[in-house]
Amino acid sequence: MSQHDNEMHSAVVSPQGIWWKPANKQEMLWVKVAFAWCMVLFISMPFWHFKGGQNPTGVRGRTTPAAYNERATRFIEQYKVGEEKGIPVVAPPAGSEVYMIGRMWSWTPILKLKKDAEYMLHLSSLDLNHGFSLFPVNANFQVVPGYDYALKVVPNKSGEFKIICNEFCGIGHHLMVGKVIVED
Repeated sequence: MSQHDNEMHSAVVSPQGIWWKPANKQEMLWVKVAFAWCMVLFISMPFWHFKGGQNPTGVRGRTTPAAYNERATRFIEQYKVGEEKGIPVVAPPAGSEVYMIGRMWSWTPILKLKKDAEYMLHLSSLDLNHGFSLFPVNANFQVVPGYDYALKVVPNKSGEFKIICNEFCGIGHHLMVGKVIVED
């Protein structure tokens, strides 16, 4: 046994001899195809951003949690029709500005909306990032404190829909479930 056989190797000390061999022709072909495809996707990104239609068509604006809470509280007081487990239930008229508050660990209020009526839904958080996921509809949004995200919505199906927080927000995250009721 030579002295080199007992030596330990690390990332700092390379092994002796030929330890790396060039890729064969087929491997290089696939590396080139993958690189070319990455470049096509990279060059297409501006087109997708402006013309692709995958970005939600909402209005974003800066706000403070206190200012948003004040607007949402006025909305709740104006259109409150009841309570469910201590959470206010509101029934705004069609065409209304509708406010939803995300905070540890609840969505407030419960919304009663009319089918086929248009609303402007405002989302914001009073404390930290939350995820707004309307189940079973494929609608997912980041709800961030300091921002008011407004989205034009027209419910086209009646029933009860759950709002689930899909952004981990602490120990009570699994309890953060809200509700939207759509009536005919």
